[in-house]
Amino acid sequence: MGMAQRKVIYTPFPQAVPNIPVIDAANCPKIQKDKCGACASVSDPRCIDFKQQDTVITEDIGAIIVATGYQLMPNERFGEYGYGKIKDVISGLQFERLASASGPTGGEIRRPSDGKTPKNVVFIQCVGSRDEKKGVSYCSKICCMYTAKHTMLYKHKVHDGQSYVFYMDIRAGGKRYEEFVRRAIEHDGAMYLRGRVSRVYERDGKVIVQGADTLSGNQVEIEADMVVLATAIVSREGADTMAQKLGIGYDKYKFYNEYHPKLKPVETVTAGIFLAGTCVGPMDIPESVSMGSAAASKVLALFSNDQMAREPITANVNRTTCNGCWDCLVACPYSAIEEDAVKNRQGIVLKMLAKVNEGVCQGCGVCVAACRSKSIDLRGYTDEQVYAALAAF
Repeated sequence: MGMAQRKVIYTPFPQAVPNIPVIDAANCPKIQKDKCGACASVSDPRCIDFKQQDTVITEDIGAIIVATGYQLMPNERFGEYGYGKIKDVISGLQFERLASASGPTGGEIRRPSDGKTPKNVVFIQCVGSRDEKKGVSYCSKICCMYTAKHTMLYKHKVHDGQSYVFYMDIRAGGKRYEEFVRRAIEHDGAMYLRGRVSRVYERDGKVIVQGADTLSGNQVEIEADMVVLATAIVSREGADTMAQKLGIGYDKYKFYNEYHPKLKPVETVTAGIFLAGTCVGPMDIPESVSMGSAAASKVLALFSNDQMAREPITANVNRTTCNGCWDCLVACPYSAIEEDAVKNRQGIVLKMLAKVNEGVCQGCGVCVAACRSKSIDLRGYTDEQVYAALAAF
């Protein structure tokens, strides 16, 4: 989270798999300027190779699990909260790093400006969530629970500290989640204020938080040492481009669409492509783990069969009339149209024709409508078959 410095050789995080160090090539003086190289001299010479280059490997695969994750909405969008201008206004993920034993402070809660222990911490919920004007209209789902956890961690580490939480609504919808929030309030002394924060600014070394408590009907002003923003969860940058490459659907927020939210929650409309985690939308760790296990089981079930079951109605290309205009390739929403080379006896490519990957085709018929030469039909719905069905009546 950019809260501390690290060495050029580092382990990404303590639980990394594989748990081995890597070299930051962009900042390594040996790679960039051919200087230093001390690491190779003090370790086994075969362990470090400065001449390695990134390579592109092409593999034939049978399934894809899409688990692109999420990212936080830029806090700079909310100038009224002072993020980026006030050093002691941080995001929830940055506070998570402060509270972590592997974080920049070794688990001690210290504010970024001067390293002092904050005695009053204000947590602001729904920063960008449920806000159509400046953020997104949906709920980020996990903020209520991790903010409650943060108030507990803060109280356990700073016993004489006081935490305040400004919230719109508490959405604790999981198993024993409501009891968890009540424990943060009743046992760990977190003060919850139902209302929005209008302004955050600095005064005499303190971070002043102005807001409202709608339950009491009073305006509130708190002198805080640190402010933590529960920022909205958004889809990963480039998620729409990835979806277009894979031929799967996504909504206006660039979260991926499952085949059916209840019956097929980890499958997509494109056969062999499965979803896991927050690429579908905001979710907590138990849901992400469940989706990961479900996606893995779906892939194992797919690979355990010698043959793959598919929809009986698929598109079929008439190779004698296809002129290779590729309108079908552009129109197909499932990326089921492929290029097929026509070769002579000497192996020379004469022309490229369209071919339907029947394992991916869902029989929607879009390619049939797009084909100018009328070279594509759906199996069971050719003109002759339709006319014969009509004549039977």
